[in-house]
Amino acid sequence: MTARRILVTSALPYANGHIHLGHLVEYIQTDIWVRFQKLRGNRCIYICADDTHGTAIMIRAKQEGRSEEALIADMRESHLRDFGGFDIAFDNYGSTHSEYNRQLCYEIWGSLRSANLIVERDVTQLFDPKANTFLADRFVKGTCPRCKSPDQYGDNCDKCGSTYSPADLIDPISTLSGATPEVRSAKHLFVQIEKLHEWLTEWTQSGEHLQDEIANYLKGHFLGEPLRDWDISRPAPYFGFEIPDSPGDYWYVWFDAPIGYIGSTAEWCEKHGEKLENWWRPTGTPAEIHHFIGKDITYFHTLFWPAMLKTAGLRLPEKVHIHGFLTVNGEKMSKTKGTFVQASTYLKHLDPNGLRYYYATKLGSRLDDLDLNLEEFTTKVNTDLVGKVINLASRTARFVEQTGLSNAYPDDGGLFRDAAGQAEAIAAAYEACDFNGAMRTIMALADRANRYVDEKAPWTLRKDPSKATEVQDACTVTLNLFRQIAIYLAPVLPRLAAQVGQLFQQPIEKWEDAQTPLVGTRVTKFEHLMKRIELAQVHAMIEEGEQAAAALEATAAPASQWNDGPEPVAAEPLVVEHCTIDDFVKVDLRVARVVAANEVAGADKLLQLTLSLGGEGTRNVFAGIKSAYKPEDLVGRLVILCANLAPRKMKFGISEGMVLAAGAGGKEIFLLNPDTGAKPGHRVH
Repeated sequence: MTARRILVTSALPYANGHIHLGHLVEYIQTDIWVRFQKLRGNRCIYICADDTHGTAIMIRAKQEGRSEEALIADMRESHLRDFGGFDIAFDNYGSTHSEYNRQLCYEIWGSLRSANLIVERDVTQLFDPKANTFLADRFVKGTCPRCKSPDQYGDNCDKCGSTYSPADLIDPISTLSGATPEVRSAKHLFVQIEKLHEWLTEWTQSGEHLQDEIANYLKGHFLGEPLRDWDISRPAPYFGFEIPDSPGDYWYVWFDAPIGYIGSTAEWCEKHGEKLENWWRPTGTPAEIHHFIGKDITYFHTLFWPAMLKTAGLRLPEKVHIHGFLTVNGEKMSKTKGTFVQASTYLKHLDPNGLRYYYATKLGSRLDDLDLNLEEFTTKVNTDLVGKVINLASRTARFVEQTGLSNAYPDDGGLFRDAAGQAEAIAAAYEACDFNGAMRTIMALADRANRYVDEKAPWTLRKDPSKATEVQDACTVTLNLFRQIAIYLAPVLPRLAAQVGQLFQQPIEKWEDAQTPLVGTRVTKFEHLMKRIELAQVHAMIEEGEQAAAALEATAAPASQWNDGPEPVAAEPLVVEHCTIDDFVKVDLRVARVVAANEVAGADKLLQLTLSLGGEGTRNVFAGIKSAYKPEDLVGRLVILCANLAPRKMKFGISEGMVLAAGAGGKEIFLLNPDTGAKPGHRVH
């Protein structure tokens, strides 16, 4: 069978936030699929990049006093570190802020211009009078004009899927300042994809490129009426690429972000002596393009992006694989409950193999949301991976360290042959992204192998020296069944596959390795392959998430901190409750003196402060400033206390206020200083 040439992408993570467990659903799903294709002998490259443009990056960089380039460079390193920790292996990880991407934007824009798909018109746009800037779609929230769902962004509704202009929102609010936006006029450029309506209907409804649910969704929500023109420019100031034939205007992030797939491929091609057209031109060498995305960005990848590719004469995706969202314990991820867990936090406490396997057991070919039930996660990893799979090797490998495997494969009643016969069914499940189905089949094989080793009980046989051959044969069968299962699990558990290769001194390199048992080979000294997960580890991870949320509440949130958001290609600012000036004057800010400061046992970020308000007594306050201040350096210092907050019960005690600080976090946390001469208890105006 001729090897396929496959280019695979995941949605580009936005360079304004760290990777969290919700993001990892997509990248783990894609990585599993890519590793499977490579194991099958196909030439498959995994392309991704940071999505780096937009208002959010510009504003954050300004607040942090550095350039946008410095900000996105730091975030790139963080993203790659997190992805690497979960064994997500990109063949190239680029940036939308690259010359490769800039040139491709020029080329595709030229194609759209030549096809007369670009139109210019004055539009009413929302303007933040406090921030003195036009508002990008993601910086406006309000009520959806179609389904009336509240708290929706300015570009599309995550409840009904409608797309619209921010000006169409009911009761819009700027998430930058809380101000009510004003409607102002500005020149914008639009792509008229309605001219491709007939072709888009044919492409999306062909049954080849999209899941049936997606095709039906597009037909019912968009294709039954004229497709709206897509607003593709933003006026200065904006961090991005300036449009060459429209000075002062910049391509909206949603234009250059998907082009980043091609830009990152171009970078990979230059490194490897390849030709870009052989991957992205339909006239080049035959190849397939597969996009993996979340359901929240369906519109862009199934209508707008194909329209751009078609117009530019580029290769269209063979398949757009769309997945659902992640919930934790049946609820939306929550910072205050500690379930909005960053990738780096997980890696401090738990083995990444566990999450990769758990996600695989939950991922099917449909759009169903995934639930990370933490107790089920613990039980499933311990039962399936440790209790069923690793158990096969841990109970037998040491018995053949001296003798090696039998020189001929023993009679096993057809176990190995039958498991080898399951290879194509498991492969078909992987191919269809039915990882859940693949895991069920593989675990059934593990159950059969465990029944075999239980019946043979080599640990009992070895007590009789005359049964040495039976021990060797039983272990040879069990270890070959174990290796066969490890091959089938290799796309999900690449670390285990590498360890198994070392155990048998023969690396797992291809899917066909599962068809032939190993005989007459040495077995190296057995090392523990995976440890059981303890609930205490899971609780420690969640506790760290809770501490992070408490620290955010215990100090004034720095303006540069942003909510990572559930979607992989957009971020949102940290939203605080909006208040009027009348509400604000109710806040009682007082000068306080630190009379005692102590570390909090079990807390990574908190310090316990005893604050004196002069004649008004003392307050106990927990402050998330441990990374920047030593307790002994705080005693005697004056701080500003928000004194009329309701007491908050925390794990460590009652916090009776909040000290005010600002900064980017980490070492950059700065307690606000009262005016010279201020005394404890004085009100701050």
